[in-house]
Amino acid sequence: MATQKLDALGLKCPQPILKVVALIPTMNAGDILEVEADCPSFPPDIKAWCGKTGKTLLMCSTDANGKHSAQIQI
Repeated sequence: MATQKLDALGLKCPQPILKVVALIPTMNAGDILEVEADCPSFPPDIKAWCGKTGKTLLMCSTDANGKHSAQIQI
């Protein structure tokens, strides 16, 4: 199991999700994708995307500066 990081800071909807979608084919089942984003709609978007695709959202949090961090198990 490997961990890959994606910096989506500065990107606006739908770019963070599109970047996630582009990385998925390069990853193996069980791998973890760590995403950082500051798009306001990222938390509900990534939760909805995980629900639709069957990927596991391990965590999604937002810091005081509005930066979102998510971990997705592929």
